[in-house]
Amino acid sequence: MNDSFSCGPPEQEGIHIFAIPGIPLVQPGDDLAALIVEAAGSAGLSLVDGDIVVVAQKVVSKAEGRLVRLADVMPGAEALRLAEETGKDARVVQAVLDDSNAVVRARGGVLIVEQSGGWVCAHGGLDHSNVAPEEEETVALLPADADASAAALRASIEEMTGAAVAVLISDSHGRPWKMGTVGVCIGCAGLPALWDQRGLTDLFGYELVASEECIIDELCAAATLVMGQSSEGRPAAVVRGYRRPAAEDAPARSIQRPAEKDLFR
Repeated sequence: MNDSFSCGPPEQEGIHIFAIPGIPLVQPGDDLAALIVEAAGSAGLSLVDGDIVVVAQKVVSKAEGRLVRLADVMPGAEALRLAEETGKDARVVQAVLDDSNAVVRARGGVLIVEQSGGWVCAHGGLDHSNVAPEEEETVALLPADADASAAALRASIEEMTGAAVAVLISDSHGRPWKMGTVGVCIGCAGLPALWDQRGLTDLFGYELVASEECIIDELCAAATLVMGQSSEGRPAAVVRGYRRPAAEDAPARSIQRPAEKDLFR
């Protein structure tokens, strides 16, 4: 492996996380898996069994053509009302509504919705950044089915490299009671989404009764530290050395809390 990816002596326990450099700007219709594999190869990086490839949602959405030109959007009455309430561009609000199941909260500067894939987030995950030149006024929606996108990328990468990898699709979401965004997982293939530790014991023999660890969010948050969120141009990273728990693979949507169990909606 290229020395630039060395993160410590091989005998050292822990995980190594490194960005895949040189991935070009992604366009609709691009073979994203091929771009990732080619960039890794050009950097002297070989994917191996057990690697976890974390891919930014934005490039997945762009490759899949999940783009909206605001010039083509005609706001309806509800979008106009919410635009006035939130102070947002009515065309943006309409694009959010078109890809949403329900509005959860709306107030000055904020529009929280349940996106069509079930994710509750600001503006349904719609984003302007790193999509197109500003004058084109193009926004990106979340993938229509990010779990399916992750599964397709995983299959293609394995076919091209022979490596049995997992694939996570990462997005940046805010939190209701904390400032700032954090990387979270919206698409998963090849890993368990949750590690149910109920029934295990702590250091003192106390049996855990409510411990479920969301490992896919933790992995995406860690990978975001090397991928960046602005002009870095590093939309994919590899997590190596993670020892997955003995649990069944599950899609990212399995971590969504049902509305009837949501105490705050």
